Amino acid sequence: MRYPALLFTLLLSGLAVAAEPPSGLTPVPPGPPGPGDAPAVTIKPSSQGGRVVEYRANGKLYMLKIIPKVGKPYYLVDPRGDGHFERQETLTGLQPPMWVIKKW
Repeated sequence: MRYPALLFTLLLSGLAVAAEPPSGLTPVPPGPPGPGDAPAVTIKPSSQGGRVVEYRANGKLYMLKIIPKVGKPYYLVDPRGDGHFERQETLTGLQPPMWVIKKW
């Protein structure tokens, strides 16, 4: 009794694989978003021996991460976009720039 049921199941699965795909479907777009969609990050050495990480979106500098040679890193953030940076020890409550990747 098992073998005919197994044979019938295999036959049905073979028919499902050979069936035509439904019409009206749109193809999936190729690959991830382009490099222009991600924020640009530049790492530069500072004059005191540490590092400065610059974050840019659409060519505009919006955040600096200062990593001193001695001490804890801190951030300089431009919350209003007017070029005046404010010091923050952590990024709690900061909303980073977000982009829509896919809409349904």
